[in-house]
Amino acid sequence: MTIEIIVVLSIALIAVILFATEKLRIDAVALLVLTGLAISGLVSPGQALSGFSNGATITVAAMFVLAAGLQNSGALSGIGNLLGRAKSPLQFLIILFVVLAAIAPFVNNTAVVAVFMPIVMAATASIGMSASKALIPLSYVSQMAGVCTLVGTSTNLLVNGMAKDLGHPGFSMFEFTSLGVICLAAGCFYLLTIGRWLLPESRSTELLEHYELGKYITELRVMPESSLIGTSVGEAKLSEEFGVYVLELLRGNRKVWSPRSQTLEEGDVLLARGDWSQLDELRKDAGLEVNAEFKLKQRSFEEVEQVLAEVMIAPRSRVIGSTLGMLDPGWHHDTTSLGIHRRGQVLREELRNVRLQVGDILLLLLPESGMAALRKDSNVIVLSERQPQKSGGWRAPFALATMALVIGISALGWAPISIMSLAGAVAMTLAGCLDAEDVYDAIDWRIIILMAGLLPLGVAMSETGAAQFLVENTIGLVSSLGPLVVLAVLYLMALLLTEFMSNAAAAVLLTPIGMSTAGMMDVDATPFLIAVTFAASTSFATPVGYQTNTMVYGAGGYRFSDFVKVGLPLNLIFWVLGVIFIPVFWPF
Repeated sequence: MTIEIIVVLSIALIAVILFATEKLRIDAVALLVLTGLAISGLVSPGQALSGFSNGATITVAAMFVLAAGLQNSGALSGIGNLLGRAKSPLQFLIILFVVLAAIAPFVNNTAVVAVFMPIVMAATASIGMSASKALIPLSYVSQMAGVCTLVGTSTNLLVNGMAKDLGHPGFSMFEFTSLGVICLAAGCFYLLTIGRWLLPESRSTELLEHYELGKYITELRVMPESSLIGTSVGEAKLSEEFGVYVLELLRGNRKVWSPRSQTLEEGDVLLARGDWSQLDELRKDAGLEVNAEFKLKQRSFEEVEQVLAEVMIAPRSRVIGSTLGMLDPGWHHDTTSLGIHRRGQVLREELRNVRLQVGDILLLLLPESGMAALRKDSNVIVLSERQPQKSGGWRAPFALATMALVIGISALGWAPISIMSLAGAVAMTLAGCLDAEDVYDAIDWRIIILMAGLLPLGVAMSETGAAQFLVENTIGLVSSLGPLVVLAVLYLMALLLTEFMSNAAAAVLLTPIGMSTAGMMDVDATPFLIAVTFAASTSFATPVGYQTNTMVYGAGGYRFSDFVKVGLPLNLIFWVLGVIFIPVFWPF
């Protein structure tokens, strides 16, 4: 083992630990990897920065813009009506799966889930179906459909880009389709039968009259005319009469000990939890007000032009880590943050000090005129609102036609996918499918930095011999059993890594290993690269293994165990199908 191999493997190990523990943002880890490789001289300056000009990185960035153009133009607005016509939960899921199978192979699956979540939640409410029966399937099927084409997931493009850098000819647009369709069909059948039975029946997050009012925590200030002055929380029996639970009593800048027994005074603030309808009823009956500290502008809840909207903090949101106190001054004009819901936790601190996390759901009050800007905000996903999104007129068919041309011309080989996706993004922007200033917000820059920062790691692992060293001391131990066993082990390694760290990082680590394995065994590298691609692009067993799982985790009211229970069998199904069919379509 050389010094270069030791340094490369040390950098890779540190990156794996940081990815798994989430001590740093994934893009920060990627930049640390890039910097470490460049400073140590393991890659040249040109190689260190090559990820930013790599075709895969450019394509993923452009695809984010194309997905935003489809969403903003209203091209997908008719899907809600289609799902709402379902006569039964089974029919609903079948329609949903067919729609996803048509869209997700060509649009980044994170964007697909962001667009479909409010549509699915509204449609399930309209047919009396539990949203928890549909949101995990939404995440899973978007992943399964994404591996049917080269552009369906960023991981597909990343493996393709790395493979080309390492001497492989790369993959065509529909290279993965044969295996992808088989896995998609098997996965959908599982979710419609056994998986549907395993999914929890939870109505805590369903919509009510087109919008969900779940268990929120808010601050209610005791006003001078309040009927609660002079009584205690226990005496007022708020939980019995209103279904509202007082978690803390804030008086001035301090928490009051034993809040249920304290006599309430003017100016006290109750940190209360309950359905918003119950909280609002208590506010009216007891002479309370939502703590004005969270209001940009005082407004009456009864004003007809006001809209209640639920928004979820998106995985790529810039406000992650910010507090509500920091957020409100820069939030949308005239928007009031009424409450917050965090999956699996009861918050007991002042709301202005709560640091926002991925999946947090905020209840907002804002003018109807502000909904358009809120829908375009990539920091949040609008889960529910009173007013449906309006059609974009001629821009909707234009966006669909542009997307079809990008895919069609690239598939025919007339132009590279990176060039066509850039051209499509420019065309949608010029046509007004999205505003020019929204283009940069549409791109998930953390994914772009992650890809650009990790691509040099694959080069370093290959050139220093680190990949070959790992192969000889891991997969090489079973090489005597033949390429099929090696394929099964490599797929399983990728599967396990992806569940506990970034799927892009898992792909970067295992792609050079797959190439080196093929060289050691003197066989074609394509089957091993396909295994890495499929395993890294489909993560079902944990809510943290893939962004789409994280997105539906809070909105669906799921437990961690729900993903294990439903997703682990699906992972095993994909593993078995991969081991059987990869050698059939891509012989060794």
